[in-house]
Amino acid sequence: MSKILKQLLLGGIIALSLIGGAQAGETLQRIIDFKTLKVGMSADQPPMTTLNRQGGVMGLDVDLARGLAKAMRVELDIKVLPFGNLLEALEKGEIDMILSNMSVTPERSEKAYFIGPYMMTGKSILTRNSVLAEAEDTGAFNRDDLKLAAVANSTSAVFIRENAPAATLTATETSDEAVALLLAGKVDGVIADMSVTKLAVLRNRGSGLVTLKQPLTMEPVGIAVSKDDPEFQNLVDNFLGAFAKTGVLAQLRKKWFEDGDWIAALP
Repeated sequence: MSKILKQLLLGGIIALSLIGGAQAGETLQRIIDFKTLKVGMSADQPPMTTLNRQGGVMGLDVDLARGLAKAMRVELDIKVLPFGNLLEALEKGEIDMILSNMSVTPERSEKAYFIGPYMMTGKSILTRNSVLAEAEDTGAFNRDDLKLAAVANSTSAVFIRENAPAATLTATETSDEAVALLLAGKVDGVIADMSVTKLAVLRNRGSGLVTLKQPLTMEPVGIAVSKDDPEFQNLVDNFLGAFAKTGVLAQLRKKWFEDGDWIAALP
């Protein structure tokens, strides 16, 4: 067992001691009955969640999901779904939580309860346009001659609609699809979280892709669970708090955002 997983398990034991005799709600009871934690993620948002060469899922969110399942002493069942379908799947009870680099917004909070944040992210642009790559505010994107791509139903798509209504928005199912459109010259830029744009630059060296030095926004990223199960909310909140106190979250951020060894496992 790796050092990080050992600390995840320790954090879970600490959290279990905190929840005491809480009664199980619908989601928690389902997890207890089937001894399985079903976690939804898009698997196309590296380094948070992505596919490796073997078709398996890896990333910070995957490691965190494994830690939560180990702490609960249940099996982990990762459900890979398009990002835009995750909240619907949660509402239908098809998954128990969303761990997929999902930023917290008022609109999403009407559909789910968010625990955290466990990360902070921000919007950036991936482009070949040197002028756009030096943008310091959203005004540079609000032009009717620009074609911008973003993942459908994401905060990046909302960002374009609200800050660059004059631009043409192309909604894609995945960030990889958006990057492919940019490489093919079909759009002028991709709006996405800075982690996504930076990775795209690293993976496509020599293609002329560039991104901003600083994000245009700051957004909290949380774990989405059902609004109707306060016992499960309390459980996950305690786990996450324990992981933060034991240094596990800091180790995961270092592994996935600083070390970079994982890039070799990408397709």
